[in-house]
Amino acid sequence: MTDGLGLPVGDDRHDWAVPVMTVKTCPSPFLISHLSPKQATGEGQRERERSQFITSHQNEEIKIEKSFDRFHSRNESKRIESNRIEQAKMLPTVTKGRSSSSLSSSSSRPNSTLLPYLRRIVKWQQMDVEYTFWQMLHLCTSPKVVYQHTKYHKQTKNQWARDDPAFVVICSFLLAVATLAYCAAYDHSSGHALFVVFSVLLFHFLLTGIFLATFCWFLTNSYLREEAPNSYVVEQRVEWMYAFDVHCNSFFPMFVLLYVIHYFLSPLLVAHGFIPELLSNLLFMVGASYYHYLNFLGYDVLPFLERTTFFLYPIGVVIVLSPILILSGFNPSRYFMSIYFSRQI
Repeated sequence: MTDGLGLPVGDDRHDWAVPVMTVKTCPSPFLISHLSPKQATGEGQRERERSQFITSHQNEEIKIEKSFDRFHSRNESKRIESNRIEQAKMLPTVTKGRSSSSLSSSSSRPNSTLLPYLRRIVKWQQMDVEYTFWQMLHLCTSPKVVYQHTKYHKQTKNQWARDDPAFVVICSFLLAVATLAYCAAYDHSSGHALFVVFSVLLFHFLLTGIFLATFCWFLTNSYLREEAPNSYVVEQRVEWMYAFDVHCNSFFPMFVLLYVIHYFLSPLLVAHGFIPELLSNLLFMVGASYYHYLNFLGYDVLPFLERTTFFLYPIGVVIVLSPILILSGFNPSRYFMSIYFSRQI
C-alpha cells in the first residue's frame, strides 16, 4: 500500500527499510512543505525510525571494533611477553642467588662440554681453521670484534665457551715452532731442544693457563656476579672452559710480542747495556699490559658480571714496576732466555 507520492504506508513501511550504506538524506524541505500535515507527520516518523536504525547499527559496529581491539591488544601483550621470556632464556643478563641446584648444574656442565671438546682435538676435519686464524688476527688488531662474536656464539650454542679446540691446537703448534726457532739459534742439542719445547708448551701455556683460568673462574663466580632482585631470571655462571678461552685469547698477542718479535730482536735485547735493558722492559711491559687488557675484555662482555675493571689493575702494577726494573738494571730477556740457554747467553 502506498500514499499519494508512491511511498509505502501502514504495515508495508517496514519492508522499505534499507541497509546502512543506502542514501541517508531526508526529504527536501520543499517536498515536505507540499505534504499534508498527516503525510508530513508520517514522513517524520519514518525518518526518525531510519535514524534510530542507523544509529543502532553504528553502535553495534563500534562495540565490535572495541571488542576486536581488546582482543588484539591481549594477543599482542601475550606475544611480547612470550618473546621476552624466550630472549631471557637465550641470553640472560642477570643472575639470582646461589642455590644448591644451580651449583650442581654448573659443576656438571664442564664435564658435559669438556669431553666432546677433547674428542675433537684429534679430529682435524671438524676444526674451523679459517675462523681461528681470523680470530687470531683480530685479537691483535681489534679484539672487541672477537668478543662481539662471542655474544653471537652464546645465542646460537647456548654457551660462552668455544666448542672448537682449533684455537688451542693452532696456538700450541705456533708456540712449538717458535720455540724450535730459539733452539736452532741458541742450542745445538736435539735432546735439549725437545725438552725446551715440551717445557714451554706445558709450563708457559697449558699449566699457567689452567692456573690463571681457575683463579679467574673462582673470582668471577664468587665475587663479581650480579645479584638479581627477584627469582624470575635464569642464573648464569662463568664457565671454566670460557675462562680458559679468555686466557688463550689473551696469550696469543703476547706470544706474538714476546716470542715472535722478541726472536728477531733477541741479538740486541740480550746484549749488555742500558738500551737493551730499556727495550726489553718496554717490550715485556707492552706484552703483559695487553694480556691483562684482553683479559678484561673477555670478562667485561659477560652481562651478568660487575666490577670487571678489577682485571685492569695489574696493568697499573706493570707500569709502576717497569721503571723500577729499568733503573735496577734488570733485563727480562736475558733472565728468561738464560733459564733454557744459559751457556749461549
